[in-house]
This record gives sequence, C-alpha cells and structure tokens, in this order.
Amino acid sequence: MTEYSRTAKGSFTSTGSAQIINLPFQPDSIELINYTAAAAMTDDVVPFAWWDIVMGQGFAVIERSTGAALISDVITSNGFSTFSANTLLQYGATQQIIGITKASPARVNATAHGYKVGDTVIMQGLALATTNNMQLLNGVPFTIVAVSDADHFDVKWDTTGSNYTAIAASPAGSLVKKVLYPFLYLPEDNVVTAVTTGTTTTITTTMYHNFEIGQEIAFRIPGIAANAAFWGPTQLNSLPDVLIPGSPIYGYVTSVTDNWTFVCNINSTGFTAFTNNSTMTAATLPGLSYPQVLSVGDVNTGGNLITSTSSLYPPPQFPTSTSRVGTINGPAIRGAFVNNTSQGFIIGAGSAVGDADAHLVGATSDVIYWQAFLHDISQP
Repeated sequence: MTEYSRTAKGSFTSTGSAQIINLPFQPDSIELINYTAAAAMTDDVVPFAWWDIVMGQGFAVIERSTGAALISDVITSNGFSTFSANTLLQYGATQQIIGITKASPARVNATAHGYKVGDTVIMQGLALATTNNMQLLNGVPFTIVAVSDADHFDVKWDTTGSNYTAIAASPAGSLVKKVLYPFLYLPEDNVVTAVTTGTTTTITTTMYHNFEIGQEIAFRIPGIAANAAFWGPTQLNSLPDVLIPGSPIYGYVTSVTDNWTFVCNINSTGFTAFTNNSTMTAATLPGLSYPQVLSVGDVNTGGNLITSTSSLYPPPQFPTSTSRVGTINGPAIRGAFVNNTSQGFIIGAGSAVGDADAHLVGATSDVIYWQAFLHDISQP
C-alpha cells in the first residue's frame, strides 16, 4: 500500500557535525549514501548506512571502508534519530562566556563552543546592574554570522559605541546557549540591529529575517519615557499614521541582501538615525523593549504566485537567502506568518563500533545523499 506512505530525498554538504533534516513527517526508515566517501573508498569512511525505527534512536547499520574492502558494522550512539521539536528541549547546554570584544560585529569568546554559522544562540547575565550597554545583548536571539576559531564567534550587534565596555575574565553568570530548533519561531518578530535610512530603507536583524521580496512588513521602534528616541527612527512605526489615521504604515521588501539584511520601500529620508548606544540608566532598563520588524499576513511565501510552471503547493522556505529548507505549509494569503512545525530526523556524528574514526555524517565537505520513508504498514 502507498496511499499514506511518505517519502523524501535530498542532499547536503557535511560540516562534520550532526545534520538536522526538517521534513513534514517523522520517518520510520532512512538510507544514506556518502558520495564523496564512496568515490574515494579510503580508510575510516562510511559510504553507506541504513536505519529502521525498530533499531531504536541513535543506531545505524553501516558499511565502512578499510581502504581495501567494505566491512559491515553498526553505530550504537549518535546515529540516526527522529524528532518532533515541540516535544524536545528548546535549548542546548549553557556555556561560560569568557569575554565579548568591542567590535562590529561583536565577537564572543566561549571555549570550545561547538557552534557554526547559522546556529542561533541566546546570551544571559551580561553586565547586569551596570550602565554598560553590553547588557543589551541579554535575551536577544542571535544567528551566528561568523566563527573565527573554536573559541570565538560573531553576532550582528555593534558594540563599538562609547557606552559599551568589553566583557572579560569569565564573569559569573555570563552564559550562552543554543536555540535547538529556531524554526519553531519563524518568522520571528525580528530584533533590528541596524537601519540605513534613505529613499529606501535597509534593515539588518540579529537573526535570519526569513523575509522574501514582495513581503509586507511592519516596524515597532519603541521609545522610553527617559529618552523618546532611545533606538532612533520611531518614524518607521506602523502606528500612528498621521496621513490616514487608523491605517497602519506598512512597507514591502524590495530586495534581500543576505540572511540578516534586506531592503524595504519605505522612504526614510530625514528620519532619526538608528542607534544602540543610548546611555543606560537605572530608569532605562526596567521594561526596556527592542526595535523589531515583523511580517504582516498569514504565510511567508513572499507573495510567490502559483503558476502553471510551479508546484501546486509551493512551501515557504527558510532561511530566505542560503541553505533553504522547505516547510510543510502550502499557499495561503500572500504575506507573512507560517504555522510552522519542526520535525524530521538527525544524521548524527556517531562512530562505528569497529572504527572510532569512521563517522556517520562524514567529514567536512563530504557530499551526502539521503532518502527517508514513512510506511503505511510496519510490522515488528
């Protein structure tokens, strides 16, 4: 029977770390081919692997190469596993922050952090009860923009301002943790980290914005009682509209620069300049909220129309610029929010029982193909 069976296939270039594959189902059977390993057949590689749900989570049956022959083996930890993110913990383990430099983008020092570009992290406990603006980094989701080495990564925030003091010496309680499944929160109410004004407006966000050309957006740039222009361009706010009272001011995405930056059609000439360097005071921090840009509508398709040459159900894809992954959603109102779920399977970095150097997910730059199945009938 195939009436309710589900199949999916795909490929990716390995980073040497566990690979999350998002699907509209949780598979009960998985096959893998490491094309790079199969072509070279050197020692300590896994060209082929299989998994069935009956094996249990984290296992795999593999064929590994000795350089001269293929040998059957198994992986008993960090092999294949399935997930449904709403039933899992949302965050990874906390790690000590050693320091943060005054730079743009800010550089965070955390020993052997294990993060990569595209991972989303949240920091906490930075410069609390001080006037140091480094505390503005607390609680904000950042998608890592660069990893310079095993101990340092960069986030989209300018800490060069006069009100920032570098973090050093591993202050107690200054921690960072990874958001395990950020797709649960897409598209985010993105925190704005930079604004370039002009006849059009260029916006940079702390996370992957996941906006597409044609998408309708709105701004929330808060002021505070002590400083009405704490963040700057409150003129971007969707309300109030002084020209048409009660009608929100919306903009449209006109181009996407990268996963963090996009351009919208709002003419912001003469607007207050954006800043994150306003002076922190005892009256500033309580109730402080961040400048945000958010999508308006129901589905983050970017207004992509269904045509005779397109799929009947073109799914929104995340992120918008690179390494795109389709969601399970079909078309709806051209606009913004997706009722997204995150599920699928993970290809782990576990090693073979008979060869600790032979890893399921392969080595950096290996090209890997996979197929996943969910069967109508499954007998024990």
